[in-house]
Amino acid sequence: MGSGMEQELDFTSFNKIKRASNEELADLWSRYFDDHSNKTLRDELILQYIYLTRYVVGRVKVALPPTFSYEDISSYGIEGLIDAVEKYTPKMGARFETYALVRIRGNIIDKVRSQDFLPRSVRRKIRDVKEAQDELKRQFGRAATNTEIANYLGIEKEKVEQLLADDTTITSIYDKKAGDGDLEVIDTIEDSRTLAPHEQLEEKNVKKELEEALKRLPERERTIMVLYYHENMTLKEIGDAISISESRVSQLHAQAIMKLKNLLSENRSERLKQSII
Repeated sequence: MGSGMEQELDFTSFNKIKRASNEELADLWSRYFDDHSNKTLRDELILQYIYLTRYVVGRVKVALPPTFSYEDISSYGIEGLIDAVEKYTPKMGARFETYALVRIRGNIIDKVRSQDFLPRSVRRKIRDVKEAQDELKRQFGRAATNTEIANYLGIEKEKVEQLLADDTTITSIYDKKAGDGDLEVIDTIEDSRTLAPHEQLEEKNVKKELEEALKRLPERERTIMVLYYHENMTLKEIGDAISISESRVSQLHAQAIMKLKNLLSENRSERLKQSII
């Protein structure tokens, strides 16, 4: 997978990439679906969607320690994008952008988790600090301060703070819970907002209506809605991603909202007519 493609791509030339029209993109995908062995088509698609990688890298990098360079994270992201292009099929029921963002982010997190740049001695000291935290919490019935942890271990408070800062372990609510086989941490969290069966059905109907209405929006407006509400991108970020001004994104977003309201109103009116008939 990739065969060096990630090393060839230059993020600094992002704005120089000629963006294909919706029709040209559809044609690219159609030809690639017909011939997955065509690496030229694959690479053209990767370049068209490289903006997704830049977006994810920008969001993830701020949460990582400085030991991970921008180039490293970019490389991991591009690997995820390549994987997404190679494995994507419309039968998945999701737009490529949505699918790719998940694959890009997932590959970055997996790669970061698999690496540990801390010396074994430092990792051992971090473990000592965490064990001290647990022991003092049992004694005090509350979380211990860094000063209390330092006194317990007989080291300086600044050292405790440094060790905690050096801990680059990345955890997730999707990690496996120790001692519970395939049970994930998220499975052990109680959801106090669980809906009743009739509420779940209503919510499902609303989501289905919204999905159908979104499909009827023009391609660009649909993309803006997905990036804004699903990926939490700002209007400026979306404008940079699809090469239009922030004010134009705002206009298209407002248009999309109005169209969705009208489409959803039409659906409700049609259901009301059918129920009367």
